[in-house]
Amino acid sequence: MCDVLYCVREHVAWITINRPERANALARATITHLIDAFLAADRDPDVRVVALTGAGERHFCAGMDLRDVVEGGNEAYPHPMKDANRNVHEVLLEIGKPTVAVINGTAVGGGCELALACDLRVAVTDVKLGQPEAKVGMGANFAATLLPMLLPRSIALELLYTGRMMQAEEAARYGLLNRVIPRKSFDSVVRALLGEITMNAPLSLRKIKETSLRSWGMPPFSGLRLNVGPDCYSSEDRAEGARAFLEKRKPAFRGR
Repeated sequence: MCDVLYCVREHVAWITINRPERANALARATITHLIDAFLAADRDPDVRVVALTGAGERHFCAGMDLRDVVEGGNEAYPHPMKDANRNVHEVLLEIGKPTVAVINGTAVGGGCELALACDLRVAVTDVKLGQPEAKVGMGANFAATLLPMLLPRSIALELLYTGRMMQAEEAARYGLLNRVIPRKSFDSVVRALLGEITMNAPLSLRKIKETSLRSWGMPPFSGLRLNVGPDCYSSEDRAEGARAFLEKRKPAFRGR
């Protein structure tokens, strides 16, 4: 059984962690397959949005597979920024297209960090998120960097220091989740959100993503001068968008 599933439907690259028997935990092979999937989605011109989820309904991702750590000995998981391969969370963060964490179940540790690396996060009402690394001797390197940027600093540090789990409704109150959705309507609401994004101009999406990512933390005047991402202003899609607006029809964007 493949531990990462990849398919493209209606301009959305669906990447699914497929280890439900292990709570979709991340073994080393799973991490390698995720990186391959993220890079494939980033390269594919047909992909406009990347959606990351987990198989089943109980778990989005339970983080690092501790059985894999123990059986691999002390060298199984080196420092996340000193491995021979790129850090999976960093790869996801740097995808040049909009990314959405479709949190269908519990997101813990490295699994929660995958959600933090995405641009948008939507979750089922009854899920929990948390970073319990301090309880098992890990360092939460990615979360310790990103979480204080996404939450009030004191709240982020409380979560990291205590390792407590956060309910979806609490995460939404702090803006960590874009939407909290009842399970019975979860799939339809997620598809509608993804459809809203994919109907827009691909070059504009990439421009917005690149600008927002590279200007993060910069003074506004520095960010304005970055001029990163594709030039959507002189693109065919910009001309098509203007024509469609005047003709009162949906634009037919082609990503060029």
